[in-house]
Amino acid sequence: MNRIKVLVTGGAGFIGGNFVQYMVNKYPQYDIYNLDVLTYAGDLTKHRFIEKMNNYHFVKADIADRDTIIPLFEKENFDYVIHFAAESHVDRSITDPGIFVRTNVVGTQVLLDAAKLIGVSKFVHVSTDEVYGELDIDPTTFFTEETPLQPNSPYSASKASSDLLVRAYHETFGLPINITRCSNNYGPYHFPEKLIPLTISRVLNNQNIPIYGSGNNIRDWLHVFDHCAAIDLVLHEGVDGEVYNVGGHNERTNLEVVKTIIHALGKSEDLIEFVPDRLGHDQRYAIDPSKLKDLGWTPTYTFETGITQTIQWYLDHKEWWTQLLNGNHQNNDAKQYNTQLSWEL
Repeated sequence: MNRIKVLVTGGAGFIGGNFVQYMVNKYPQYDIYNLDVLTYAGDLTKHRFIEKMNNYHFVKADIADRDTIIPLFEKENFDYVIHFAAESHVDRSITDPGIFVRTNVVGTQVLLDAAKLIGVSKFVHVSTDEVYGELDIDPTTFFTEETPLQPNSPYSASKASSDLLVRAYHETFGLPINITRCSNNYGPYHFPEKLIPLTISRVLNNQNIPIYGSGNNIRDWLHVFDHCAAIDLVLHEGVDGEVYNVGGHNERTNLEVVKTIIHALGKSEDLIEFVPDRLGHDQRYAIDPSKLKDLGWTPTYTFETGITQTIQWYLDHKEWWTQLLNGNHQNNDAKQYNTQLSWEL
């Protein structure tokens, strides 16, 4: 009997990396292929505990490189594709939108062509709630799968574009697809340019923590392990062609998140530094995950439990994130990245 082959793009990143570990351990009968080009945020050291397992395979490749991707698909004949690979830092998308168009739009289109060519059984496109744009501050309003796409940054516009391409390949060519749109994730192995890991690292080093504007922008936080379980469910049980929102009803302002971390580490709020707001900074995101819950998914982490465990994880793995901040992990490209990181949501 042939083993099921699962391609995970962006599996050296944060969410994709956690998903690779989840799948390798949960499905020993599957062959899990981690495809990543290893940009500054890509890190393979997180997979040192699974790299010798028989069902884990790594492929270094650029998803926008058609001459590599098409032959790879033809050779391996993947059954499933779970597509995480993306440029995701909003601040960087403002200064250099072209990189985001190439990776997030062109790269997705190349993968879709390859998936169509070999006839994959399912293509799961992992997107973001940012494609919906800005939500008002009324706590009774939420993004649903029917909310129009109104992206407000080059990053979210590139993700919305890729979403539409995935939908088009389903409608035009009959490619079996699902799209997931998740709220903000947190948890282990998060590259320290994002709010939670950057705040933890700065608090531990007694450095100021920059907060855009008044810090009242609201995000819905979800533990990455709950996100992995959601994607697993959509992969195996999702209705062909459907979109599923993934969120945990854990809304917090940026300021609340930062203060939670400061207090947990016993430091002073004097570390907070308010800086000019980011261009096009959306006020609020909040997800209605009812459709996914009807499929059988329920998050297991509250924000209080998850953030406590995440802070402890970063305390226990200081060497890992320090190496990333210094550009000293296995990916030499990281050394070319400015380590004076800003943060974004």
